[in-house]
Amino acid sequence: MKIKITSDSTCDLSPEQIEKYSVGIFPLTVVLGDKSFKDGEVKPQDIFAYVAKSNLLPKTAAGTSEEYAQFFSENLKGYDALVHFNISAQASSSHSAACVAAQNFDGKVFVVDSKALSTGQGLLVLKACDLVKEGLSAEEVYNAVNALREKVNTSFVPDALDYLHKGGRCSLAALIGAKVLKLHPMICENAEGQLYAKKKFAGNMERCIKSYVADLKAQYPRYDKTRCFITHSSADESLVALAKELVAQNFGFDEVVETVAGSIVTSHCGRNTLGVLFISE
Repeated sequence: MKIKITSDSTCDLSPEQIEKYSVGIFPLTVVLGDKSFKDGEVKPQDIFAYVAKSNLLPKTAAGTSEEYAQFFSENLKGYDALVHFNISAQASSSHSAACVAAQNFDGKVFVVDSKALSTGQGLLVLKACDLVKEGLSAEEVYNAVNALREKVNTSFVPDALDYLHKGGRCSLAALIGAKVLKLHPMICENAEGQLYAKKKFAGNMERCIKSYVADLKAQYPRYDKTRCFITHSSADESLVALAKELVAQNFGFDEVVETVAGSIVTSHCGRNTLGVLFISE
């Protein structure tokens, strides 16, 4: 049985990984003022410039069931079944639209609510690719990745809370307090796919990233060593290098991959946000 793996663009996989694993990508839409773009058509710098000029966040839009149906039809060509991954249903209506579209394909399309975003979602996508290579059926892959969702560490540390505040995910009091006290929250995704602030780190971003990685090491003594993502929204090179060094010192992943968040995720977190994402055991 030939199985195709596809995902919303919010999985934030690198172009090299998308090509290597032949992942089909459904691009969500980002809206800057009166212009709409597919995820990937605008660069993070375009988003930062738009927010600085307008003092507004970009708007993001999910796909319609008709668009998903067309996407599934195209990606099923030459394949017997398809497993598709959506950004958390708590964050977007994409999952419900994809589920409606899947009903048109006689059980050949399996739709997964990743209950994650960015490379938290990407980890499940690549795990599915691994399982397909091992010979599992589409239904077996679907069941396996659904069981793994609560084990995915989807977390990140933003440099500033301005974007989260503009998006209604952070109060004005929290925004002001964070600026005055130099606090940086560790934003995590719970088992239901909802974002929440787990704890707060104090100091500059370098100090916070050190505390963040130490916290991950303490919380996850056992983990899937296959791969880890260091994903960021155009973060300073020195900060990314520090994160790579700390991950190498504290963990033993077979592969550590740096990826830059796409326009959808960047639109909600702002510049210099960084996360270390992997699957726990």
